[in-house]
Formats: sequence, structure tokens, C-alpha cells
Amino acid sequence: MTGPIGGTSAATATRPTRLPQPGLPVRSRRALTTALGRYRPHSTTVLRVSVGLVFLWFGLMKFVPGASPAEDVATRTMNALTFGLVPADVSRPMLALFETAIGLGLVTGILLRLVLVAFFLHMAGVFSALFVLPAEMWDDRTATPTLEGQYIIKNVVLIAACLAVAVDTWCTGTAARSGTADPAHPGGHTSG
Repeated sequence: MTGPIGGTSAATATRPTRLPQPGLPVRSRRALTTALGRYRPHSTTVLRVSVGLVFLWFGLMKFVPGASPAEDVATRTMNALTFGLVPADVSRPMLALFETAIGLGLVTGILLRLVLVAFFLHMAGVFSALFVLPAEMWDDRTATPTLEGQYIIKNVVLIAACLAVAVDTWCTGTAARSGTADPAHPGGHTSG
């Protein structure tokens, strides 16, 4: 019995078929699956430490005047947000200390929930530059972000990473306190 499309029967057309897996041979797929399975319980930690190292690096650079490419935008944003009450020579080391502390907290996992709150507050300040310094963040002719604006917007990746860390931290911590295990994190991993 043939069907209307391609000469297949209705029974054949509705039966699920196993498509060939493109790419890796079976042995390589198994090895990759095994490796990823071993990495999975540590993936959030790797993500947290990676973001922490980025923050630590950029925070430490702000301690050296002129070393950070974001220093000028950061200090001008802080100046605008504080209505000129915090000058650049005060805001730069203040931001350096804050970013370094966030970086250390993310790398070590110490006081992680507090560090994550500080991170998200800091990101709110970072993104405020798009609004308080619009002439420097946006190209009027093309309505696209300038290089400085792009530098700010790329932080959405760090936010997404820390959202994943926050979900893992709060949900795993809750599961550990309530006595329920999280099947996605064998071994009772708690990071907060």
C-alpha cells in the first residue's frame, strides 16, 4: 500500500524512525558522552570560577590608573549616577575593590549568595551606562551601539552565566536543606 507522498504507506509514515547520527563514529560519541557526563557535576563550578577570574582580572586592572579599557566609561558612569559626588580618583579604586571582591567570591565560592547579589547590583550599574551616557554608547546615525556600548552589552553573557550559578546555588541549597536530592547534581553539590 502506498501513500500520497513518496510511495510510503501510512503505517510507515507514522512510525518513528531512527535517523543516522551525523558526525562522530559510535565509539567517539560514547567517549564524548562519558567525558561530558563526568564534567556535568562540575560545570557550574567551572562557570562560576571562569566568571570570577574575569572579574578578578578586570578588577585588579582598575587598581592601576589607565590599565583598564573600561576605566573611563566606569568612572564617568559612576560620576553620572552619583550626580558628581564621587570623582574618578575615588570611584576607580572603589570599583576596583568591588570587582576584585566579586571575583574572589566567585572563584572561592565563599559567601556566594552575597557575592551573587553584589554581582547583579554591579551589572545594573554597568548597564546603566547605556542610559546615562547615551552619546557615547550609541551611534546616532545607525542606532547601533558604539564600541563602548558593545563593551557594555557583551556583559549579558556574564549575567547569563551568573544566573545559571545563582539557580544552582539557591536550588541546590534548598534541596540540601529539605533533604531532597537534585538528580542533576549527584553527590549533593552545594555551592552556597
